[in-house]
Amino acid sequence: MPPHAAVPVEVLRPSQSLPPGGVTLPTVTGHLDALDGMRAIAAFAVLAFHVAIESAAGLRDHFFSALLARGDVAVPVFFVLSGLLLYRPYAQATLRGSPPPDTRLYLIKRCLRILPAYWIVVVVAMLLWADEHLGDLKTWVELLLLVQNYEPDPWWYGLGPRGLAQMWSLCVEMAFYLVLPLLAAALAAYARRAGDDVGGRARRLLIGLAGLASISLLWAIFTYYPVYRPNLNMWLPRSMVYFACGMAIAVVLAWAREDPDEDGPARRFIRAANASAGSFLAVAALAYAVAASPLTGTRFTGVDSVWADIAELLLYATIAVGLVAPAALLTSPTEGVARVVERFLSSRVMRYFGRISYGVFLWQFVVLYLWYEFTEQQPWSGNFVGNLIAITAITVLLADLTYRYVEEPARGLVRFFTKRPERSAQTPAGTAAR
Repeated sequence: MPPHAAVPVEVLRPSQSLPPGGVTLPTVTGHLDALDGMRAIAAFAVLAFHVAIESAAGLRDHFFSALLARGDVAVPVFFVLSGLLLYRPYAQATLRGSPPPDTRLYLIKRCLRILPAYWIVVVVAMLLWADEHLGDLKTWVELLLLVQNYEPDPWWYGLGPRGLAQMWSLCVEMAFYLVLPLLAAALAAYARRAGDDVGGRARRLLIGLAGLASISLLWAIFTYYPVYRPNLNMWLPRSMVYFACGMAIAVVLAWAREDPDEDGPARRFIRAANASAGSFLAVAALAYAVAASPLTGTRFTGVDSVWADIAELLLYATIAVGLVAPAALLTSPTEGVARVVERFLSSRVMRYFGRISYGVFLWQFVVLYLWYEFTEQQPWSGNFVGNLIAITAITVLLADLTYRYVEEPARGLVRFFTKRPERSAQTPAGTAAR
């Protein structure tokens, strides 16, 4: 899991013009601090989820335990963020009628952003817990290229080798990175059939994304019939609904920017979202409570039904959108819930944790297992709070070092792959869900 990495990206920044209602609108470039804070929340939610399972706090028969057990909803949050931030330049280009981003440069940036730090963690985990497989070339190729989800007969138990189980979601992210230019091209071709009308193009993009989201529901049925194949849950189609939701938010933002009508549908929606941030969060909280109920099936044991799986998909998508949309659509709130959300997510502490969130995601299982070995604890032996504090502190330290000495230097290497200045409005310097 979704989980997943982040850096400054092309997002929103308040413009200088005020549309009706006094709400500022997003511009094409800039960095939205609130999304750093949301990324931080998702990263630490994943960490808490894993500690809750290892300590058994998330496996007990009471409602608080059930809430902890649904902390994996942070992965869809990462996926929504990736869909939003990476697709936005494509949506902008489609509505504007300009060329799409440079695919070669986009893929280079994604690889430099994700792979170097990931490779270090893979090597560490393999050296610590997979001595007998160090000479297995196939294993190294699968892990280093992030294709282990597609191994039909893995030697490891569960989602991945010891210390690397969360990387399944990174495999899903990588698959999305690779297909995004193709998806964007297909959506653009469909949107252009509406002519030069910005609203018509935007509506077609949203219709196309609704079709894309439906793939997840069809995939859920395919996973269960004629027999249940749990490995298919780790393939991109299962999570496409989350990416599509993020891409839809990107379309709304681009539509608001490009629509000459100052009272157009997209601008009205953004104003409404700013005025109803509390409602978004309330819906997300309610959906989370429902997801923690038996409606989405039993926790970690057995196989339920395709209906429980579909319920989880819909509820998790609702939660992720309910959390990400208010942060993405913030425009310059001066009061109310939106102001509280903006100040919290954009605070210096939350921005810092957002910057190192990818490292938090990468290192958490390595730290968790080393901590349990060092303290000679057995799995499911309790002490959730104490273990969470210790594991979080060590993970943050490693994440900080990784950000400073691996992630940032690796991102700087992009200058060796381009000989011309980047076009800020069309190059997706986006963020992953990590």
